[in-house]
Amino acid sequence: MRLQSTAVLAGLVWATATGAVLAHHSFAMFDAEHPIVVTGTVKEFRFVSPHTLLILEVKGADGVAKEWMLEGGAPGLLVRDGMNGKSLKPGDEITAKINPLHSGAEGGSYQPQQLKFKDGRPVVAPR
Repeated sequence: MRLQSTAVLAGLVWATATGAVLAHHSFAMFDAEHPIVVTGTVKEFRFVSPHTLLILEVKGADGVAKEWMLEGGAPGLLVRDGMNGKSLKPGDEITAKINPLHSGAEGGSYQPQQLKFKDGRPVVAPR
Protein backbone atom coordinates (compact mmCIF):
# COMPACT_ATOMS: atom_id res chain seq x y z
CA MET A 1 0.00 0.00 0.00
CA ARG A 2 2.83 2.38 0.86
CA LEU A 3 4.54 1.75 -2.51
CA GLN A 4 1.27 2.38 -4.32
CA SER A 5 0.71 5.67 -2.44
CA THR A 6 4.25 6.77 -3.23
CA ALA A 7 3.74 5.98 -6.90
CA VAL A 8 0.47 7.95 -7.03
CA LEU A 9 2.07 10.91 -5.25
CA ALA A 10 5.05 10.85 -7.60
CA GLY A 11 2.70 10.72 -10.58
CA LEU A 12 0.76 13.74 -9.34
CA VAL A 13 3.94 15.72 -8.75
CA TRP A 14 5.19 14.85 -12.25
CA ALA A 15 1.86 15.77 -13.87
CA THR A 16 1.75 19.09 -12.02
CA ALA A 17 5.33 19.98 -12.95
CA THR A 18 4.83 18.95 -16.57
CA GLY A 19 1.65 21.02 -16.83
CA ALA A 20 3.43 24.10 -15.48
CA VAL A 21 6.27 23.69 -17.97
CA LEU A 22 3.90 23.25 -20.90
CA ALA A 23 1.76 26.18 -19.81
CA HIS A 24 4.83 28.40 -19.53
CA HIS A 25 5.83 27.72 -23.12
CA SER A 26 2.39 28.41 -24.55
CA PHE A 27 2.09 30.98 -27.30
CA ALA A 28 -1.74 30.98 -27.03
CA MET A 29 -1.79 34.72 -26.24
CA PHE A 30 -0.65 35.44 -29.82
CA ASP A 31 -2.99 35.50 -32.83
CA ALA A 32 -1.34 33.21 -35.39
CA GLU A 33 -4.41 33.42 -37.62
CA HIS A 34 -4.03 37.17 -38.28
CA PRO A 35 -0.33 38.10 -38.64
CA ILE A 36 0.58 41.75 -39.14
CA VAL A 37 3.66 43.62 -40.35
CA VAL A 38 5.32 46.23 -38.14
CA THR A 39 8.28 48.47 -38.96
CA GLY A 40 10.40 50.08 -36.32
CA THR A 41 13.73 50.62 -34.64
CA VAL A 42 15.32 48.08 -32.32
CA LYS A 43 15.51 49.49 -28.82
CA GLU A 44 16.73 46.30 -27.18
CA PHE A 45 17.33 42.66 -28.07
CA ARG A 46 17.58 40.23 -25.17
CA PHE A 47 18.99 36.86 -26.18
CA VAL A 48 17.93 35.10 -22.96
CA SER A 49 16.16 31.95 -21.82
CA PRO A 50 13.47 30.84 -21.76
CA HIS A 51 12.38 33.21 -24.58
CA THR A 52 14.19 35.94 -26.44
CA LEU A 53 12.74 39.43 -26.30
CA LEU A 54 12.83 42.10 -28.98
CA ILE A 55 11.75 45.61 -27.98
CA LEU A 56 10.86 47.58 -31.07
CA GLU A 57 9.91 51.27 -31.26
CA VAL A 58 7.08 51.48 -33.78
CA LYS A 59 5.52 54.73 -35.00
CA GLY A 60 1.75 54.59 -35.29
CA ALA A 61 -0.37 56.29 -37.96
CA ASP A 62 -0.53 59.29 -35.61
CA GLY A 63 3.29 59.55 -35.64
CA VAL A 64 3.61 58.61 -31.98
CA ALA A 65 6.26 55.95 -31.26
CA LYS A 66 5.29 53.09 -28.96
CA GLU A 67 7.35 50.22 -27.64
CA TRP A 68 6.30 46.82 -28.93
CA MET A 69 7.41 43.79 -26.90
CA LEU A 70 8.01 40.88 -29.26
CA GLU A 71 8.67 37.43 -27.86
CA GLY A 72 10.74 34.91 -29.76
CA GLY A 73 11.77 31.33 -29.25
CA ALA A 74 14.49 30.10 -26.94
CA PRO A 75 18.05 31.13 -27.81
CA GLY A 76 18.94 27.54 -28.78
CA LEU A 77 16.14 27.48 -31.34
CA LEU A 78 17.15 30.85 -32.77
CA VAL A 79 20.78 29.72 -33.09
CA ARG A 80 19.58 26.81 -35.24
CA ASP A 81 17.84 29.38 -37.43
CA GLY A 82 21.07 31.37 -37.82
CA MET A 83 20.49 34.07 -35.24
CA ASN A 84 22.65 35.04 -32.26
CA GLY A 85 22.79 37.67 -29.54
CA LYS A 86 24.43 40.17 -31.92
CA SER A 87 22.07 39.71 -34.86
CA LEU A 88 20.09 42.80 -33.86
CA LYS A 89 21.49 45.94 -32.26
CA PRO A 90 19.85 49.07 -30.85
CA GLY A 91 19.21 51.45 -33.73
CA ASP A 92 18.69 48.74 -36.36
CA GLU A 93 15.62 49.50 -38.45
CA ILE A 94 13.63 46.38 -39.23
CA THR A 95 10.34 45.13 -40.57
CA ALA A 96 8.78 42.14 -38.84
CA LYS A 97 5.83 39.94 -39.72
CA ILE A 98 4.47 39.03 -36.29
CA ASN A 99 1.60 37.27 -34.60
CA PRO A 100 0.01 40.08 -32.57
CA LEU A 101 -1.37 39.79 -29.07
CA HIS A 102 -5.04 38.79 -28.94
CA SER A 103 -5.57 41.65 -26.48
CA GLY A 104 -4.68 44.28 -29.07
CA ALA A 105 -1.81 45.61 -26.94
CA GLU A 106 1.48 46.55 -28.58
CA GLY A 107 3.24 43.22 -28.78
CA GLY A 108 3.42 39.82 -30.36
CA SER A 109 5.65 36.93 -31.26
CA TYR A 110 8.26 36.77 -34.00
CA GLN A 111 10.11 34.16 -36.01
CA PRO A 112 13.69 34.89 -37.18
CA GLN A 113 12.76 34.13 -40.81
CA GLN A 114 10.13 36.91 -40.68
CA LEU A 115 12.59 39.71 -39.77
CA LYS A 116 14.15 41.98 -42.40
CA PHE A 117 16.42 44.99 -42.20
CA LYS A 118 15.22 48.31 -43.66
CA ASP A 119 17.09 47.62 -46.91
CA GLY A 120 15.24 44.29 -47.35
CA ARG A 121 18.06 41.98 -46.26
CA PRO A 122 16.86 39.12 -44.06
CA VAL A 123 18.15 39.10 -40.49
CA VAL A 124 18.91 35.39 -40.95
CA ALA A 125 19.90 33.67 -44.17
CA PRO A 126 17.05 31.81 -45.87
CA ARG A 127 17.15 28.05 -45.43
